[in-house]
Amino acid sequence: MGWATQLAVLLLLVLALEAFLTRDALGVVAPPIEAATLEGEPFSLQQFSGESAVVHFWATWCPVCELEQGMVATAAVRLPLITVAMQSGSPTEVRAYLQQQGVAYPVINDEHGQLAARYGVKAVPASFILDGAGRVRFATRGYTTGWGLRIRLWLAGFF
Repeated sequence: MGWATQLAVLLLLVLALEAFLTRDALGVVAPPIEAATLEGEPFSLQQFSGESAVVHFWATWCPVCELEQGMVATAAVRLPLITVAMQSGSPTEVRAYLQQQGVAYPVINDEHGQLAARYGVKAVPASFILDGAGRVRFATRGYTTGWGLRIRLWLAGFF
């Protein structure tokens, strides 16, 4: 088997595993989110009604989440997106982390993991791509590239 064939088989296996792990989340209406961001701004998932959006769970203690920060920051400029810092400490600690990392995207602090539990998030990073009706079209666990996110958004009807 050539390297291209091996790479294609590996990609198919990864996609099949992701589909299996996220199968229960697909097609359901996303749980509501009513919270304040770290900036003190009220946030409701209803703000995204009628458009595709991203709900992204991450944590300050997650090295894979740190690798995704640039992609998430870029996406936050162009997309309806809210991020949730899962079990990452107090609001002050999360703000300090964001400042240290030099990122400024909208964040809800889920200090005790209650919001993550409603979404069924057991590991981060995890992203939920919603369609205009608020249904989960795609759910990912683990590292996602910018291209992977764009393709999922395109399939969800964002572009």
